[in-house]
Amino acid sequence: MYVAVKGGEAAILNSYQLLARQRRGDVSEPELSVAQIRQQLKLAVDRVMTEGSVYDPELAALAIKQAAGDLVEAIFLLRAYRATLPRLGTTCALDTSRMALDRRISATFKDLPGGQVLGPTYDYTQRLLDFKLLAEGPVAPPAAVAAAVPPGPTPRVVDLLNQEGLIETRPVPPGDPAPTDLTREPLRFPANRATRLQNLARGDEGFLLAMAYSTQRGYSHSHPFVGEVRLGTVAVEVVPEELGFAIDIGDIEITECEMVNQFAGSKSQPPQFTRGYGLAFGHSERKAMAMGLVDRALRADELGEPVESPAQMQEFVLGHSDSLEASGFVQHLKLPHYVDFQSELELVRKMRAAAAHPTTPAEKDAA
Repeated sequence: MYVAVKGGEAAILNSYQLLARQRRGDVSEPELSVAQIRQQLKLAVDRVMTEGSVYDPELAALAIKQAAGDLVEAIFLLRAYRATLPRLGTTCALDTSRMALDRRISATFKDLPGGQVLGPTYDYTQRLLDFKLLAEGPVAPPAAVAAAVPPGPTPRVVDLLNQEGLIETRPVPPGDPAPTDLTREPLRFPANRATRLQNLARGDEGFLLAMAYSTQRGYSHSHPFVGEVRLGTVAVEVVPEELGFAIDIGDIEITECEMVNQFAGSKSQPPQFTRGYGLAFGHSERKAMAMGLVDRALRADELGEPVESPAQMQEFVLGHSDSLEASGFVQHLKLPHYVDFQSELELVRKMRAAAAHPTTPAEKDAA
């Protein structure tokens, strides 16, 4: 089936050269550096890190440059590199209550302990093309006043609801097993919530956005509110065996979102608010929000709700959310399928001939 591809080695090598030429573009223009991509295309870098499962802005920027801006291809490159890395250890769970905040908003409470921090966002822009960006030469960004964020831990919005017992709590049970590692083990159904969240974090943002949108269109019986969206840096800690206590090995930037949904109650639970959760590397607000909406939809079975919509179906969502698998399955159709097509072509010809000259009952009996 792939003899034709292997036989065209010279053509394939030439294709590499054409690809490199296309990626470079007009050589009279300065070449875009990895450092420029990292600093100026931050939101693209953050998406590639999240779906590539590697927190390394420089490698994500390199992948974007190599992929000529194709983010799905860049995610593929980063995941392929990730597969070559050794596993040196496991970090402690991130304590996001100690996040150094750059942005923190809530759509449920106006007055929050620590206040609302708008931070960097497109939410209040007019979505008009800024032709000043076409100007030649460096353009200094306007000065911004840093938000006054109180030092120390900032209480979560859901803690306000916890004070009245109006929102579900999910304490870590004793003997809680380590979560499944989807980078080393295959996805199996039914998947627990920890496994689902892993899958959603690595899932394609566009797919999750469509699934999240469907829940707001009435396809999962939910009415969501943004409890809180946080953007900031948080410490990463490990516990070395020789020390026996946690040490800080660095900080990473993350976006965290908690969705709040009404729940009418069940035989075992009173009416209350339930939660959907999303977390992504860097400034990935849309991804984290979509993840929180889909996470809540996938909890339908757990909460005793009817599973009727695509966003509530584990196998549909988790089995189709990975951009690498989806892209590979679609793009493999470009590879030679000559033998398969010839057999189907012959079959269609026979079917058309049979339809044009149907056999009579007498001819069937004689046969």
